[in-house]
Amino acid sequence: MRRPMIYGILGAFVLGSAFPFYWSFVVASRESTDFTLIPGGNFWSNAARVFDTIPFWKALINSFIVSGTVTASVVLLSSLAGFAFAKLRFRGHNLLFLFVVATLAVPTQLGIIPLYMAMAEFGWAGELEAVIVPNLVTAFGVFWMRQYIVDAIPDELIEAARMDGCSLWRTYWHVGLPAVRPAAAMLGVFTFMQSWNDFLWPLVVLNADNPTMQVALEKLQSGYYVDYSLVLAGTTLATVPVLIVFIVLGRQIVAGVMQGAVKG
Repeated sequence: MRRPMIYGILGAFVLGSAFPFYWSFVVASRESTDFTLIPGGNFWSNAARVFDTIPFWKALINSFIVSGTVTASVVLLSSLAGFAFAKLRFRGHNLLFLFVVATLAVPTQLGIIPLYMAMAEFGWAGELEAVIVPNLVTAFGVFWMRQYIVDAIPDELIEAARMDGCSLWRTYWHVGLPAVRPAAAMLGVFTFMQSWNDFLWPLVVLNADNPTMQVALEKLQSGYYVDYSLVLAGTTLATVPVLIVFIVLGRQIVAGVMQGAVKG
């Protein structure tokens, strides 16, 4: 009796999570004033209007460049910093880690003006570098990887690698990184989604002819009349890459969640 109830609850959660995407597709496949729960046949015509209204392919490529670069950098640098904070002992490491965690309490909006001034000084205003460089490493990523590495990698394993003649870098690359792959996959997906959906900072620092996906989609509803079929057609197209990344890394995400639940 309990198993059908559990599956029923899980099914309800799945349906509730999938319904917004389904509703977006339904609206995107019909005329702007014709809303039902059954998909129509106008999705590709509405998608064509999206391509004609905004520089969709330019925004898509920019978002892939920004999100892919930021994700790879955050995973690599956060795992390196997390490995150092978890397994290396150096003067002031606890105080430095506390400082890193404390930066999570600072609202992002407080840094927009000085950050824009810095990007303008570097000559990056309007360029993708202004969106990529400030996000190459995150305090959350360092905290996440440090907390995972503390329990995932025994100190004895690191000592054994050192006794075998491994340098610190080889110990991280051959011992540390394979052990934290589930946590790195989860951090990668979260970082990709956050970078892909980031709107405020790209809106401030990028030019209208060099947007990311979210900035470009905002132009679809900038008029006095909002065509929801057009807006949701663009939104649906922009959601597909995130779903693909989630599906590709889904197995590693589940492994990370289950392993973290067992440890907790």
